[in-house]
Amino acid sequence: MTGTDVERATRPTGLTEAEAQRRLRERGPLPDQASSRSYRSIFVANTFTVFNLILAVFGAATIAFGNPKDALFLGILVANTAIGTFQEIRAKRALDALAALVAPHATVVRDGSARELPIADVVVGDLVQVRTGDQVVADGRLVRADGLALDESNLTGESEPVRGEVDREVFSGSFVVEGDGAFEATAVGPDSRAARLAATARAFRHPRSPLEKAMDRLLIILVGVMAPLGLALGISLAIRDVGQAQAVETLTAAVVNIVPEGLILLVSLTAAVSAAKMARRGVLAQQLNAIESLASVSVMCTDKTGTLTEASLRVVETTPADGVTESQLRAALGRFAASAPSRNSTLEAVHAARLDGDDAAVEPTAQVPFSSRRRWSALELDGQRYVLGAPEALLDGAGPTSAPGRDGAGEERDGASARSAAELRARAAERAAGGRRVLALVGAQGPLPEAAPDAPLPEGTRPLGIVVLAERLRSSADETVAFFGREEVALKVLSGDNPSTVNAIARDAGVPARTDALDGGALPDGDEELLEAVRAAPAIGRISPEDKARVVRVLADAGEYVGMLGDGVNDVPALKQARLAIAQGSGTQMARSVSDLVLVSGEFDEVPRMVHEGRQILRNIQRVARLFVTKALFTAFLLLTIAIPSGVFPLLPRQFTLTSSLTIGIPAFFLALAPSTGPWRPEGFLKAIARFSLPAGLATGAGILSAYLLSRHAFDGSLVEARTVTAATVVTAGLAIVMVLEDEPGKRRFAVGGLCLLMALGFVLVAAVPAGRDFFDLATPTGGMTAAWAIGTAVTLVLLALALRVVRVLERRAAAGSSG
Repeated sequence: MTGTDVERATRPTGLTEAEAQRRLRERGPLPDQASSRSYRSIFVANTFTVFNLILAVFGAATIAFGNPKDALFLGILVANTAIGTFQEIRAKRALDALAALVAPHATVVRDGSARELPIADVVVGDLVQVRTGDQVVADGRLVRADGLALDESNLTGESEPVRGEVDREVFSGSFVVEGDGAFEATAVGPDSRAARLAATARAFRHPRSPLEKAMDRLLIILVGVMAPLGLALGISLAIRDVGQAQAVETLTAAVVNIVPEGLILLVSLTAAVSAAKMARRGVLAQQLNAIESLASVSVMCTDKTGTLTEASLRVVETTPADGVTESQLRAALGRFAASAPSRNSTLEAVHAARLDGDDAAVEPTAQVPFSSRRRWSALELDGQRYVLGAPEALLDGAGPTSAPGRDGAGEERDGASARSAAELRARAAERAAGGRRVLALVGAQGPLPEAAPDAPLPEGTRPLGIVVLAERLRSSADETVAFFGREEVALKVLSGDNPSTVNAIARDAGVPARTDALDGGALPDGDEELLEAVRAAPAIGRISPEDKARVVRVLADAGEYVGMLGDGVNDVPALKQARLAIAQGSGTQMARSVSDLVLVSGEFDEVPRMVHEGRQILRNIQRVARLFVTKALFTAFLLLTIAIPSGVFPLLPRQFTLTSSLTIGIPAFFLALAPSTGPWRPEGFLKAIARFSLPAGLATGAGILSAYLLSRHAFDGSLVEARTVTAATVVTAGLAIVMVLEDEPGKRRFAVGGLCLLMALGFVLVAAVPAGRDFFDLATPTGGMTAAWAIGTAVTLVLLALALRVVRVLERRAAAGSSG
């Protein structure tokens, strides 16, 4: 009896169902694994922010020492918290529902038969079966290992897979890279090593995105501006011995409005809305900044199968070698597919073709599982050894044997075998050039080697024939490729298939290129040479997992924002290297676990929609951010020119709340969620905002200052009248900036114009109604006030027009600098 036979004879049959249920009752339910943020963390994150704290402090001071009417801005605090929390909870529920569809499951053996269970139902003592791509869901001890290789990088940081051998310990959070096996669970849930080390299967995470970092810097800058100006104003008020109520009123109006409190709300709101939209399309966002990554992608790397082509295959042709009949080849192929312990999509297609020999399945006495590095798998069935894999990996070595004592007839047969191998190679190349997937089947005389990624072919291989499988181009492939072309996103196909096959598919789909597909086995050694070759070619065929990751790294080092879409274990190194990792929902647990986005029920043609959605949102965020920063800058300008020298701010807090709501808050809400077009560049986010907001803010501040001074001194208006004129000027100036920012042609510009008109009418209505006029402390318009407003508005618009010319000059220089 061989060692393999002994292992099979002693292989355990798992727990009985009754015993498993008893252990499950004794243990109790495992703690829930959060698939998204908890309700408590959502509430805390939306409530306890720096800006809410600033608003709360000034609001409390206003209520205690000033006029409670001036604490109206506390409504922004409540809105920030309520709307942000509500939207994130909605998104959480949608994401939780999707996460349940891709939650890891375990295949356990109970009462001698295998069944699939949620990992929460696995108990100590269960016999858990694993195969390529599976996640190890508990700690345990291997009782069977057939060519097993494990990726434990989540736990150890070691990138190289480790060999799985009987009696070796395995740990939850690791993944099966190759082969299959079974282990007896020794620790589950919080008792596992992964839980104790707080290193879960999703330990891989991207750092904060460029937009997040830019927003952090923007807020730090504005707080840095606010603090010294607030201190200087406080000193000025103290020197003038201003009353407590007036001091609180002035400080609140000046300082609070430098804070872009609504901008934080809009960023989180748009992110939550986008995540909810993607969830409705069957896309699970596992990273919040995946939305930005979608917008920023400049190169999208993808596998061929399931993206450009249909995921399923079909057998269309079998060609036997010399001396082998058609029926013999089909019987050998069918027997191989039926007997394989684990079948990939190719073997499933062969098995589904119901070739002769499908019913003659036997348990292999030896096997070498498929490896993408060596590109073949092997089985020993009743003493006969078969190897199935890529023609160029098998047929080059097939032919004359080196067995001693061959007679002339044997040499003649070997020569025929060599000629047959050459003919099969030519036929395989011809079929591959036509976009087909081709596999070769060879017999072997020598024993099968130990399973390893670099295992050599067994000795004495002889060709039996080739099998040709067909892939269909997806109906949406050409449209998807065209979208990426319009959006200036380069598409690169990275596939393990023959380069000719991949090249034909890429060409048919319309992937632009200057050269043919590259051969993954002959990539340039230098990174610069590889970068140039990858940029010129539409695809790379026969590429190894390591070279996929290298291609992604080289592109990223060259400044590209790289997305990677994959579904298998062989895609994981590249997914980890990519800035945006997308996994198909039908892919392996390992691929899904390290991805930012999972296409749970969506297809590849959802990716363009997501890219469009991400770019739309970030274009809008950049626009509305200019509104908030412009307001902060003209507030700082008024503080410097009026409040600090005179101890009086030209607007009350409640008046600033009214004008900000009409000119920024409400318009920004609609602009942030509205459709948009145009270029989006993730780099230079703050510079782009500063180029607009600095000139626009100073120009607007100067115009508002002129309106206030004209009303107060030229027309001898009271402080109430001057503040009314200032508020009206702020509204007209703010709505003018909204229209300037809205450069979308057609219906959207008309809609934004209508929105601005409604906001202006809203202010007029508030000022006309006695109750509104009294609450906001506005004066009834007089001829002098109207003249001051008209002149101030004219000055504002003229200065704003000049400022916009400066903005356009700066933007042209910036564009010329970036293109140069």
